[in-house]
Parts: sequence; structure tokens; C-alpha cells
Amino acid sequence: MTNFIFKFPSPFTKNTKKPKISIILLDKSDFPNWVKKQDERLQIQIAQNSFKAEPLQTVAILDKYSKLEKIIFGLSQPAYYLDTASIVQHIESNYSKEFIEEHVFEIVSTHEEGVSNKISIGWGLGAYRFDPYKKNDTATPILLWPANADEKEVTATIEAISLLRNLVNTPPNDLGTDELANAAKEVAKHHKAKIKIIHDDDLIKKNFPMIYNVGKASPRRPQLVDIKWGDSSHPKVTIVGKGIIYDTGGLNLKPGQYMRDMKKDMGGAAHALGVAWMLMALNVPIQLRVLLPIAENSVAGNSYRPGDILPTRKGLTVEIEDTDAEGRLVLSDALTYACEENPDLLIDFATLTGAARVGVGYDIPAFFSNNDNYIDELRHSSVEKDDFVWPFPLWDGYNSNLDGDISDIRNEGTGRAGHIEAALFLQRFITPKTDWIHLDCFAWEKNGKAGRPKGGADTGMRAIAQFIKDKYS
Repeated sequence: MTNFIFKFPSPFTKNTKKPKISIILLDKSDFPNWVKKQDERLQIQIAQNSFKAEPLQTVAILDKYSKLEKIIFGLSQPAYYLDTASIVQHIESNYSKEFIEEHVFEIVSTHEEGVSNKISIGWGLGAYRFDPYKKNDTATPILLWPANADEKEVTATIEAISLLRNLVNTPPNDLGTDELANAAKEVAKHHKAKIKIIHDDDLIKKNFPMIYNVGKASPRRPQLVDIKWGDSSHPKVTIVGKGIIYDTGGLNLKPGQYMRDMKKDMGGAAHALGVAWMLMALNVPIQLRVLLPIAENSVAGNSYRPGDILPTRKGLTVEIEDTDAEGRLVLSDALTYACEENPDLLIDFATLTGAARVGVGYDIPAFFSNNDNYIDELRHSSVEKDDFVWPFPLWDGYNSNLDGDISDIRNEGTGRAGHIEAALFLQRFITPKTDWIHLDCFAWEKNGKAGRPKGGADTGMRAIAQFIKDKYS
């Protein structure tokens, strides 16, 4: 097991004898009154740097000996959860490793809990590094815990996001099907949850034919992870995450430029484990279940083919139009299995379609629900957590696009709305009485920015965690 996946070094402290550098957070509305109250030396430095507390604007204030005395920083209005990641970036870019290691930083402004949590989470994510494969000599700035921050929630959030990022960032030669299943074991162990894994040929014996068929061509064998946690008297919440550890496209082989980052195709499983980590760490009163269908979509003489008709756990037959539409296949068995326990709420995360990226880009997951009330509730939670999601319709008019000529259903529709057709495919495996949310997410940051480096990224995870907390806490 790659031991770095569960390393979450904290950039916070409570007690220190090191000299402190103050950080003053202001927004544009605070600034005019605040600056009038400052001494002439500080006002001169602010004017020389044209500082007006614009969002993310930073100015370093020096004392009379030309030593750094404080940093003044412009917050967004309202505060954004990655604002303070820019302070971390500023410190690392402008000060020596020795200086950073010899000092501790302190936010002197006071904010209510919600803003303090965002300040703390932003700092923690700004300090995140994925460097087990590359030497990194950068020192991490350490922050005294901000006043009013909920340390438990902040820590759970940063750890969950770091776990997700570490899993997605790990190269595919080191994160196979066994390694992803072992990571799930570590999550279960850490939170005293129960775990069961159905492995390889047992998938056929126990009627998970789609998971097996998608993964059978790889020497890294397919499996289904099943984690259970919580009091049986609490509401049942089941989270399913697509765990395709690498997606070549199968016999419908992807072009090289589209295959390059397909280590991220297990991003749905990483999201599911991240949400589970948060909910268990915060002891949310639910009966939690996590299902991860795990496989590698590979190429060999025994690969499943376009034109094959394959069975599912539900009993529906699926004609394979495209072996690169494999995520919905493994999810079909897992969603059927989830519904057999009649959960109060069923959620799935999947890096599923390019059509969703055309619709909402890389950062915003497309989501679907068969419960209209959940659409507004989830959007509210997403705004609260700066983790935006956007709803699309489960429009019945496109269902016929999936009907097979010689099978019950085909795995790719004949229309243009690929993300809607993929969601409608999944809905065929949801029992009508089950409340369900499907997120078609990207799980990847394309360009990189402060607090959100290029690579694995949470897209919808925090919104879902907040939605569940709001609903059941």
C-alpha cells in the first residue's frame, strides 16, 4: 500500500514560542474606516503599494527595521473558501524556507464560525502538496488556529479533500484495483466501520456480471467494496463511487490525448471515500453504506466487445455500443445492489461523460435527481460551501434513445445529450421508491490555482456532505 495516501500533515498549531507574524483580513467595505485608524508609517506603505483590499490583494508591512511585521490581505465579498490559500502562496513565494520555519502566522481579525472555517480550510488546502514522487524543499507556513473556527469540521474537510486528491493523483502503476480496495480498508479501519470485498470470480458467483465483464481483461482483478458504518436506527444513506482505476477505452481505444489522465477515472470512488471520511469523522447520525465497483477497463483477447449483449444484476440485458462507456456498466450492478437494501437516500459519484463537461465545464458537476425537492436543497448546500453543482433533467423524452433493438437497453444513446442519456441509463437500475442523486463530476483541476493545484480535485464532494448534514443532523 502506498503509505503517503493517508498522510495529512496539519498546517495549524495552538501553542508556539516562535515569533508571530500578524495577518489582517479586510474586504473592500472594511478598508476605508480601518485604514484611517492606522499610523502614518502603515498608511504610507499601504498607499505606496496601491492596496485597496481588492479580493486576493496582498501587501507586506515592514517595521522600522525593515523586518516583516504583518501581512494585509483582501478577502472576497462574501469570503471564498480558497481566499487564504493565496496568502500561503504569497508567503512561500516571497520568503525563505528558513524564515517560514522560524515564524508562525496569526490571523488577528475575528469572524463568525462560517467565515473562520473558510479561512482555515483555505489555509489548509493552500498547504497541500503531492510530492512523494518529486523532491519538495518548500516549507509550509504554520497558522495559529483562527478564532471561532470549528477545528473538528475544518480538519475533517481538509483530510477528506487531501485523501481524494492523493488517491486521484497517485499514478496508475501504483494504484491498481487492490490498492484502491486497500485504501477503502484503511478508511473503514480508521473510522471503525465494517468492510466486505467481493473479489474477481466471486463477482460472477454473487451476480455482479457487469463489474466482472468490464474488468476481466486486466490482470488487476475487478472487485466490489462494501463499507457499512453507523447506528442501524438512523436513516440509511448509501454512496456509490465509480472506481475505474484506469480507462483505456477498452477495444474502443481512446486516442492518446484523451487517455493521458485516465488515472482519474476512479475519481467517483475517491469522492465517495472523501464524503464518507467527512461524515464519519463528524459522526453524522446516519447509517452509512459505501459501495465501490472497482475495475480496470483494459484491452486483451478476452475484452468485452462492441456488439456484445451482457447481463446485469437487475436482469436487464445491455447491448454494448461503445466499450468506452464502461462507467455506467459497473455502476448499474452497484446501484441495483444498493436499492436491494432500500436506502432512504442513494447518491452516486462518477466521472462519466464528456457531455457534462461541455455543459458546465470542468469545475461544476452536472447532477440529476428523481426528487425535485433535492434539487434546490443541494444547490443551496453547494452555494454555502462554495462547491457549485448544476441540475439537469431526467427527461423521459430521451429514454427511447437507449432502447436496444435486440436487448433491453444499449449502453450509449442515439441522441446528443450524452450526460442526460447516461443518467437515464443509471435510472433504469434505481427502484422508483428510492430517492437518488447522481453527480457527473470531473475530479480534476486542469490548470491549477492557489489551494487547488493541477491534478485531483473535489468537485461536488463538500456540497454533498453539507446536504447530508443539513438533512439528517
